[in-house]
Amino acid sequence: MPFPHTTGGWGRRRLLGVALGAGLAPLGAGSAAARPREEDPGLSLGLRVAAVAASQIGVPYAWGGGDRLGPSLGFCDEENGYLNGQCLGESTIGFDCSGLSLHCWYRASGGAVELGHYTVAQFHRSAPVDRSGLLPGDLLFFSRPDAPLHHVGLWAGDGAMIHAERTGTLVARVENVLDLPRWAGEFAGARRPLPLDR
Repeated sequence: MPFPHTTGGWGRRRLLGVALGAGLAPLGAGSAAARPREEDPGLSLGLRVAAVAASQIGVPYAWGGGDRLGPSLGFCDEENGYLNGQCLGESTIGFDCSGLSLHCWYRASGGAVELGHYTVAQFHRSAPVDRSGLLPGDLLFFSRPDAPLHHVGLWAGDGAMIHAERTGTLVARVENVLDLPRWAGEFAGARRPLPLDR
């Protein structure tokens, strides 16, 4: 059952943002991630999610940016969207962490999985996954005492995560993410947006 879409007040878009999101090339029929694997539909969907995430590497981070269609104009609030005192959110078309995961799951599932644009909502609208059972596309959540569930990334397989980290960065792939002290120390668990058939 799809989850209701919530924008959390981040519905502002520019035509360019729509064009960027709509202009993303569909997954090629010849790619390994695009080929269905009848023996494991959950893995097949997860591979498509990871492939969509990989196609966004290099897109700028924009606080509040990203939706079902792709990158969108971000914004600044009291604390977020700034770099060195300058508001970049209002002039950057891109993704924040939850905008990236929302887009990847929506696009890879053909619209069947629609996550909210808020890390905590995505955590609560998904099923827990043991670290030993991670599949590509699973959501990785991170927490600190001063910022519970402050970040979400997408498991790419082979120990890697694809994520949109913070203002001034680009969507990137982090290798061996759960072995790195910074990320391992903040890891709050993994979740899967739909109970996938195994």
